[in-house]
Amino acid sequence: MQHARLAENPRAAIAAVLSHDVPGIAVETSGSAGTPREVLIGPHALLASARATTSRLGGPGAWLLAVPASRIGGGLVIARASLDRMPLVEIRGGHFSAESFAAAATDLARAHGGRRYTSLVPTQVVRLAASDEGRAALATFDAVLVGGAALPDLGVDANLISTYGATETCGGCVYNGIPLEGVEVDVDVHGRARIAGATLADGYADGDHSLFITEGDGKRWFLTPDSGTWDGERLTIAGRIDDVIITGGLKAHPARVESALEALPNIAEAGVAGIPDPEWGQKVTAWVVPAGASGNLPNLGHVRAALAARLEPHELPRELSVIAHLPRTPGGKIDRRALRALARGEE
Repeated sequence: MQHARLAENPRAAIAAVLSHDVPGIAVETSGSAGTPREVLIGPHALLASARATTSRLGGPGAWLLAVPASRIGGGLVIARASLDRMPLVEIRGGHFSAESFAAAATDLARAHGGRRYTSLVPTQVVRLAASDEGRAALATFDAVLVGGAALPDLGVDANLISTYGATETCGGCVYNGIPLEGVEVDVDVHGRARIAGATLADGYADGDHSLFITEGDGKRWFLTPDSGTWDGERLTIAGRIDDVIITGGLKAHPARVESALEALPNIAEAGVAGIPDPEWGQKVTAWVVPAGASGNLPNLGHVRAALAARLEPHELPRELSVIAHLPRTPGGKIDRRALRALARGEE
């Protein structure tokens, strides 16, 4: 019996796995680390993830589906609502905007007077935070799960919860740095974050399960693509191991630079990548989406001066481009390969 492909019919796939009619669901990764791979997730992992989230959030609630149902984040929204027999509302027409999100939030409030939840990616939160209507809609939710990338400080009065995980861990399994019940986190000797517990996927459809390792005590771990630190209570992610920029022999983490850039008042979003350079090996290069009036566009000199107290000298951007939109993967993550293509003059 084959796994049900989530992308082909999300609601049917989730229903089939929850009723044990299929051995699990097959879900494509975001592709942010290369070619997308199909991950096989069994019913045990899906149930463990959904129940742990409900427990952490304070109990069952109605859900607004605002992320692609073909990805694990959207599939989990369907699964949680289904398991708890709670209303599930989708954005009308499938087009995300502050207006459509607010309308769907109103529909959800009419359908259910109790706890209400939604799951978003950072780009969506940024867009909602830019409008009064979007901010007001966010504030109507008891919890807003935000995964896929680091979330900038937007000053939004809403219960935003930053989630960390991967398709291989059945979506977000670390909330605000703290693992969900049944999830274990560690960092290996190389600084690579790894995750164990009931939410782990069975493996990959291509048969290469090398990112899943079982130690002598029988505990099975997933090796994430991210570096981080773990103090025994909270996980802090520095960024993807493959994205680390080696400039002048020193390491710069794009996520750290992006966070500093997005803290500046005239920058709404930022993407950072390492570009080959004959002198430095790689140079820290930034692409930014401006915030507010176009008359206050960011420029390299001002940005470097503003960040001098927040970043190390080698982390400061050496090039900066202002663009209208950051290229992103279908899962909402910054597409650094596309940024590097922009630097090469490719579309």
